[in-house]
Amino acid sequence: MAIMLFVLKWLELKLIIIQHSFEIYAGIIAVIFTGLGIWLALKLARPKQNTVVVEKPVYVNNTDFTFNEAALTQLNMSRRELEVLQLMAEGLSNQEIAERLFVSLNTIKTHSARLFEKLEVKRRTQAIEKAKRMSLIK
Repeated sequence: MAIMLFVLKWLELKLIIIQHSFEIYAGIIAVIFTGLGIWLALKLARPKQNTVVVEKPVYVNNTDFTFNEAALTQLNMSRRELEVLQLMAEGLSNQEIAERLFVSLNTIKTHSARLFEKLEVKRRTQAIEKAKRMSLIK
């Protein structure tokens, strides 16, 4: 009797598997791709082991700012270029600087390019930082 019951259950399971084979295969594939997605997300989200921490000194604005005339002379920087640099430090765009100084946008771009050359930098943020370190701007 137990053997007969076992055979009937086995045939019933076999019939269920045959009738629902597509759903079973689709479920197995879904589980595989879900596992693959979780593994890939964990692999990509993990921080790299070669992370380098760079410590950079932060220069605090002093209330007793003294303008460095010697640095201005050494860099051979004009007063207009210094004015453009100060407006850059205020966060103004080239267009806004041009409007404030009543000059063309190309003039501001020329002043910026010469500033970058004289300060030996490539970006506005670098120019502002270097000028602050040299006490050219506040």
